Amino acid sequence: MKTLVFSATSYDRSSFELANAAPEHRHAITFTEARLDESTAPLAAGFEAVCGFVNDELGEPTLQALASRGVRAVAVRCAGFNNVDVAAARGLGLPVVRVPAYSPNAVAEHTIALILAVNRRIHRAYNRVRDGNFALDGLVGFDLAGKTAGVIGTGNIGTLVARLLWHFRCRVIAYDPVQNTRVTELGIEYCSLDELLARSDVISLNCPLRPETRHLIDAAAVARMKRGVLLVNTGRGALVDTPAVIDGLKSGQVGALALDVYEEEHELFFRDRSSEVIADDVFARLLTFPNVLITAHQAFLTHEALAAIASTTLANLADLEAGRPCANAVTSA
Repeated sequence: MKTLVFSATSYDRSSFELANAAPEHRHAITFTEARLDESTAPLAAGFEAVCGFVNDELGEPTLQALASRGVRAVAVRCAGFNNVDVAAARGLGLPVVRVPAYSPNAVAEHTIALILAVNRRIHRAYNRVRDGNFALDGLVGFDLAGKTAGVIGTGNIGTLVARLLWHFRCRVIAYDPVQNTRVTELGIEYCSLDELLARSDVISLNCPLRPETRHLIDAAAVARMKRGVLLVNTGRGALVDTPAVIDGLKSGQVGALALDVYEEEHELFFRDRSSEVIADDVFARLLTFPNVLITAHQAFLTHEALAAIASTTLANLADLEAGRPCANAVTSA
């Protein structure tokens, strides 16, 4: 299938070209660094499909622009599809396919890395040593063993995060409307969201972004948390009301914050902006806190995950091209 891959990076090109060399694929793939939105949709003229990523904008205007130019399918090379107007795509006759699971281990392991790094101030220690400063003041962390860790969302990734925290000898509790037996088999208890917020020393957000989870962590949620909590988000940026969490950092209610995602990241992430002035005042404020650690949506970024993303996306395209039912089709918004 003739496909234009938007928001393409060097590692996207490498993984897709390697996977596309397999005899069952051999799609006609073209790459562009442009982010997909209504203004860039005309680039897809003459292509049968487009492939987008997490920060591409696939609302109704973009989808209409794609369909009017002959695009017949939309593939997203990620698990989440909150950036796609699925109902509009259905109305335009555009099937949407995704990669529901590529490497839960990658995201879960990055979550633990963020917890360890921000707790033990490894980011600050690294910079100090490079400057010849070997003082330890301000680098005191806490033992994870014996602490209560709350995991919000126990799908594939959240379940692995819960298991890893359990191996660190944390008392793990979880919140999810649907309980997972792989979690309860470890002796981990489910509780209400309010109880999790009140009891947890560490909170990990691993749930999908839906209307009911948007700003799940708002000012009211921060107020219900245990004072000095360590909060980590490797789910979706809009799970967190960032100004509310900043207020929590200023008051000490939030003791440390680690983010791999950010609500307005589409204007920042996946590009080198080191020579630019960051116009996002909220993000700039986050960077001033010594107890905040941010990575630029890289939790998925392992060789294994990239290979799985590419091969699954190409298999999805092959199913669409052949008219076969695709197991990874998005059937509901």
